Amino acid sequence: MTVYDWHTGPYPARVRIALGELGLQSQVRFVQINLRKGEHKTPAFLAKNYSGTLPVLELEDGTLIAECTAITQFLDALKGKPSLTGATPVQQGLIHMMTRRAEIELLDAVSVYFHHATPGLGPDVELYQNEEWGLRQRDKAVRGMRYFDGVLGGRDFVAGDSFSMADITVIGGLIFAELVGLPVPGECRHLLGWYARMQQRPSVQNRIAMSEPATAMTWPTRHSA
Repeated sequence: MTVYDWHTGPYPARVRIALGELGLQSQVRFVQINLRKGEHKTPAFLAKNYSGTLPVLELEDGTLIAECTAITQFLDALKGKPSLTGATPVQQGLIHMMTRRAEIELLDAVSVYFHHATPGLGPDVELYQNEEWGLRQRDKAVRGMRYFDGVLGGRDFVAGDSFSMADITVIGGLIFAELVGLPVPGECRHLLGWYARMQQRPSVQNRIAMSEPATAMTWPTRHSA
């Protein structure tokens, strides 16, 4: 399998953490798509993913799967005993609910802030920016942090009793927040303590080394024209 990736990207990190948790990293090769050069917006890459986003999983038969939740769902089902997306209907429902909340209330809000109220990926990529909207989303992300702090005040993991895709999504949101210099409020003790524990997991510790450019393939130059 091939994962089209960018080694420091918060969204690609979600799939790499899933690969690490499932022990599947040896079955994947990574191809680096340089976000800062806008390689994800080139016609060649858009032919693989209409949305022009990372990551994308490509199977040996050419099947392309985009969107982190979809890729994680696929990977989790490979061994027939899903551990990240839920083994029962109730678990699956709760994990998908909390995953979606983590996207809407935290991760995607940080992303909008980054792309609209900071220099983002630079003027060659950020062709339109709305600073007011970006700042509103920054504030939304902070509210999301407080929400998840409350959630984690009553349990060890975001969606129940075990580590799941929902935890990975909140981790992705906090990784992105760190990259843009958006701190978790100091009073969010439960969230901060949970995040410190999550960073001890090998899958989180190794998320960048897994696909660093030195060990991964780069997007061929001819595709960037």
